[in-house]
Amino acid sequence: MEKTVLFAFRGDPLCFVHVLLNALDLKERGQEGLIVLEGESVKLVGPMAESGHFLNPLYIKAKEAGLIYGACKACATKLKALDPIEKQGIPLVGEMANHPSMGAFIEKGYRVITF
Repeated sequence: MEKTVLFAFRGDPLCFVHVLLNALDLKERGQEGLIVLEGESVKLVGPMAESGHFLNPLYIKAKEAGLIYGACKACATKLKALDPIEKQGIPLVGEMANHPSMGAFIEKGYRVITF
C-alpha cells in the first residue's frame, strides 16, 4: 500500500482545502494518507470545527476517517491553538524538539508532501 503524509504548514484555508481533499482522495483510492498540522495550519482547527465554516464538512469527514495524525505541539503552544486542538481530540505530536518528525515518517516508508 502506498503511504503518504501531508504536512500542512500554511494557515490559509484555501490552501488547506487541498490537504483535506488529497487525504480523502488517497483514502478513496485505497492508499494511506495522513495529515500533520504544522506551523500556522494549527490555527485552522478552531474555525474548521465550527459548523458554519466552509471547511467543516471536509474536516469532519477527514477526522472521522482517521486521517488527521496530529498537530505540532510547539506550534500549537506558540500560536495559542492548544485549546481547540485538545477539544477536537487531535493528538499533539512533537518527537523532534516538540515538532513532528518527517524523518520518522520516511523511515516508515511514507512519502512526505508539504503544503
